[in-house]
Amino acid sequence: MQAKKVIDHIVNWLDQYASNANIKGFVVGISGGIDSAVTSTLCAMTGKQVILLNMPILQPPSQYDRSNEHIQWLQTNYPNTKGYIQDLTPTFENICGDFPKDIQDHLTMANVRARLRMTTLYAYAGHHGFLVAGTGNKVEDFGVGFFTKYGDGGVDISPIADLMKTEVFEIAKELGIVESIQTAKPTDGLWDDDRSDEDQIGATYPELEWAMLYIENEEKYALTDRQKEVMSIYKSRNRANLHKMSPIPVCHIPLSLK
Repeated sequence: MQAKKVIDHIVNWLDQYASNANIKGFVVGISGGIDSAVTSTLCAMTGKQVILLNMPILQPPSQYDRSNEHIQWLQTNYPNTKGYIQDLTPTFENICGDFPKDIQDHLTMANVRARLRMTTLYAYAGHHGFLVAGTGNKVEDFGVGFFTKYGDGGVDISPIADLMKTEVFEIAKELGIVESIQTAKPTDGLWDDDRSDEDQIGATYPELEWAMLYIENEEKYALTDRQKEVMSIYKSRNRANLHKMSPIPVCHIPLSLK
């Protein structure tokens, strides 16, 4: 991949899109992970205003600290950026107190966290008239659907959604993203512990990317036992999460009934 040219392409795309929409800036949620670090940096490189939100919800210190480290790095290098810490833990705890206990399983409440952050991003974006920039990559958004519907999937634009996770790491290296983020294990940050994406999915991103490309390119070579296992994981996740990746189904009424 020609990292420098890809960076220029995305920055120009962001700049043109915002200018055509008469929008002066972007809002990006900063998680302490590689995707949000790359996305926010690309937004900053447009020269337009960028609001950076660190939104901890019972967050492990490592994620919280990496988010702040990246925000400080961006503010030092790009005067058009401004970071905020929006602690959503009290709000989340209030929600937990209001919801019936019998619906508060771990996955449900993890998704509530993502949707609470989406609401916060749009509060800032709506007030300033900015766009919410999504941080999802290709294998997450269009492969295994590893995102929360109307949570981190609720965005205005997706600058890195045509990049595989491994390509995002290449871009991060070219951009000089802080080392702690480049070496951290990818995580969605929706759990009290520091579990990684691999812990949840059962496969690494390079393995998932292989499965996605194998299917897209209609490859036919024999698979190893591990490749078969990864393929099963990929297909299962893809099938279960198609509702996130496809348009909302609409019940069309025949004209004869109107």
